Amino acid sequence: MGLLTNLRDSISRVTDGLFAADEPKRIGIYGPPNAGKTTLANRIARDWTGDAVGPESHIPHETRRARRKENVEIERNGRKVTIDIVDTPGVTTKVDYKEFLDHDMEKDDAVRRSREATEGVAEAMHWLREDVDGVIYVLDSTTDPFTQVNTMLIGIIESQDLPALILANKTDLEGSDVQQIANAFPQHETIPLSALEGDNMDEVYTKIAEYFG
Repeated sequence: MGLLTNLRDSISRVTDGLFAADEPKRIGIYGPPNAGKTTLANRIARDWTGDAVGPESHIPHETRRARRKENVEIERNGRKVTIDIVDTPGVTTKVDYKEFLDHDMEKDDAVRRSREATEGVAEAMHWLREDVDGVIYVLDSTTDPFTQVNTMLIGIIESQDLPALILANKTDLEGSDVQQIANAFPQHETIPLSALEGDNMDEVYTKIAEYFG
């Protein structure tokens, strides 16, 4: 009886592994607020499905709930990968409603937005610890990457042993410095791009297929 049980369990593990291999990889798009995460998510989704993931805005914390675009199939250089894109809220150590007042927002709306953004940070952390198979980490190449949030998130990603692709976004802007991001996280490959303009997306897709395929 024990032999039959062990055999049944072994077969179950093999079949579960086969079916799991066919399931889309959940790839979380992470980074600080206003790094261009949703712009990137929309670029990927539109290029491969024709649909968008969510609205984009210059106001911080436009994305305050994780949004998911399922079954995005990317094929590059003979490699094919099917992913679910998870566009996560920007992670920060503090969300102050006053920063929204600078964008001509009424105080009540600013307070509500800051509360939702704080909840979104918690949701993003839950996804990172429990529900993603890999990470695309997006940084604004015009800003200093040496921050507490970036160091913390990269550390969590590494502790989870998740494959991670670091993207230096906004190379179309004056002041872009891709090398400072490469220097900040030398243990990871850094890919430059402009998600807004679509610059260097061919390399991004090649790396997505390579890292997550």
